Amino acid sequence: MVSASQSMSGMNLGKFIARYGIVISFVLLFVVLSLASPNFLSTNNLLNVLRQVSMNGVLAVGMTFVILTAGIDLSIGSLLALAGAVAASLVTGADAFNPLVAVAAGVATGALCGAINGGLIAYFKVPAFVATLGMLSVARGATLLYSGGRPIPNLSLEFRWLGQGLVLGIPVPVIIFAIVFAVAAIVLRYSIYGRRVYAVGGNPRSAKTSGINTTGIIFSVYVIMGALAGLAGVMLTARTTSALPQAGIGYELDAIAAVVIGGTSLTGGIGRIGYTLVGVLIIGMISNGLDLMGVSSYYQQIIKGSIIVLAVLIDRSRAGRE
Repeated sequence: MVSASQSMSGMNLGKFIARYGIVISFVLLFVVLSLASPNFLSTNNLLNVLRQVSMNGVLAVGMTFVILTAGIDLSIGSLLALAGAVAASLVTGADAFNPLVAVAAGVATGALCGAINGGLIAYFKVPAFVATLGMLSVARGATLLYSGGRPIPNLSLEFRWLGQGLVLGIPVPVIIFAIVFAVAAIVLRYSIYGRRVYAVGGNPRSAKTSGINTTGIIFSVYVIMGALAGLAGVMLTARTTSALPQAGIGYELDAIAAVVIGGTSLTGGIGRIGYTLVGVLIIGMISNGLDLMGVSSYYQQIIKGSIIVLAVLIDRSRAGRE
């Protein structure tokens, strides 16, 4: 027979793994990649990993808000491209605007598209999958029309600094991501709005009964997602020194993967923004490690897709036990 103490020990171990498994996975992955590739631990490579994940990190922060309300946004890659094109068009040539104007225009473009998504989902009850899938196509088409199907190059030096500059040796995109993450963490953990986001995702009927404007909360998370997609578009455009019409294809996959790997439940109401950060780093380290080992990008897509499915299966299994 299994003693009560053994049973309790097993339960405690299971809870520990369920709570900190993502952190344990991160540490193990870090150790494995360090041993597999001697270049992984170099300062330049680690800074490169942080620089690469900064765009996905900004997107994943917004996606965390969306998924916490049991939603999804498939349009963020296209919103990123459209916002990048709008921003780039304002900082080219002799009449280039101040970079801050371009940043504001890019963020506003993303927020406007996010508001359209949010309006369709919250007020017209269009399923999030359908609404954002439609926006994915609309925004990509708008990007091609706006740019004429061609890259927008010759960006001002000041604007390019947002993607390539350093502050005390730290890449500017990493600093931007850190600020976005810190603000989101404070909002979700300490603000009334953050608690309402969790409440709407956990039980929308109860949230509405308690006086929460569930429609407004759902609308707002898509505006936040759109604005952050616009910011990520500005960052990517500044880093690549031109706005590419095909930019952002597949970015929604990495963002969703980071959030789900971080333990945020697709059914809403459960998740931690801190674990989203760990998920972002895991995705970045996997991509970087596989690149260092010469693994084809085709295999990388298969691996990432498999990780998402595995994370969802773990989430379903955990929900079933509860």
